[in-house]
Amino acid sequence: MAYIENPKSKGSGIVGAIPQSGRCPHNCKDCFFQSGRSYLEPLEENLPNLPDPKECAFRVVRVNDGNDSSVEIETVLNKTRPYNMKFYNTIIPTKLKQFKAPVVLTINPGNMTDASFHMIENPPKNLMYVRFRTNTWNVDLADQAVDYYSDREIPIVLTFMAYHDKDSIPPMMRGNYHYRDRTVNKYWAIDTEVWMKMMERYKYNRWVYSCGKEGITSGCRWCGNCLREYFATIERMKS
Repeated sequence: MAYIENPKSKGSGIVGAIPQSGRCPHNCKDCFFQSGRSYLEPLEENLPNLPDPKECAFRVVRVNDGNDSSVEIETVLNKTRPYNMKFYNTIIPTKLKQFKAPVVLTINPGNMTDASFHMIENPPKNLMYVRFRTNTWNVDLADQAVDYYSDREIPIVLTFMAYHDKDSIPPMMRGNYHYRDRTVNKYWAIDTEVWMKMMERYKYNRWVYSCGKEGITSGCRWCGNCLREYFATIERMKS
């Protein structure tokens, strides 16, 4: 099966890897991987999707840019063993220490997105950053998450949600979004000026970043969060 590169991470020094077959059992609402618009569709024909380890000697492998690294964890760990530089992605906070490499935790997945977030009181050294699914109606929750993890000196990356269905956006918030290209598909995505205003509230907090620059670029090539925090986490894990 030929490897298919994620167009979002092209040219960034990061390559994606998905060791499992099939769809993610979490089935989080508004996840691009489950939506039928993934770059790997049809999933039944294109998974697992694993790059050649020889092509990754000087690149960082992002394990599970779709699905979850805690799902079939033994399979994930075994199939990614050949990659020297890698980090994992999960929404399950109880399995972080099972990964002997940096790991990114999405703290408000699925139904938690606008209601609550995982609070890790004593984050392990391999916690690379926490990812917060962000929109213009969960700002108060974002503030709480930022305060909680900033106090623990854990980076917070705000991933601004985009919606295929406009009805997913509360009516009073629809003016903050417009229909535009986002990597390879069109979505209802946050207006650039609104995004800038939201990020302004964290401008003095060194622990907060945005995943991409909304309306400017969503490409990893111009972001750098994962590369920066991957190597920072590797250094931290040595101590």
